[in-house]
Amino acid sequence: MYILLALIGACVLGIAAHFVIGGRELRGVAFTPAVSTAVAAILYTGLQWLGVGEGDIWLWVASVLGSALVAAAATAALVAFRRRSDASAKAALGI
Repeated sequence: MYILLALIGACVLGIAAHFVIGGRELRGVAFTPAVSTAVAAILYTGLQWLGVGEGDIWLWVASVLGSALVAAAATAALVAFRRRSDASAKAALGI
């Protein structure tokens, strides 16, 4: 049941990261929150399987904040890739 708190927290931080990181026109509105939520689910479940208890702060830091950092990095990488791809397509078309 506590996993829902971690997933909601990660999704909220993913939404915030979506608006903080530039290049929103180059990606979907759900990309960053979806990545953040998926990574939080994987981290929370993995750490639980490794024996980290729900009362341990590192479970929450890794699953909520760690997933937001991973999602922000993935979003920044996607935006950089799209900018390079768009620039090379424009150059190939002579625009």
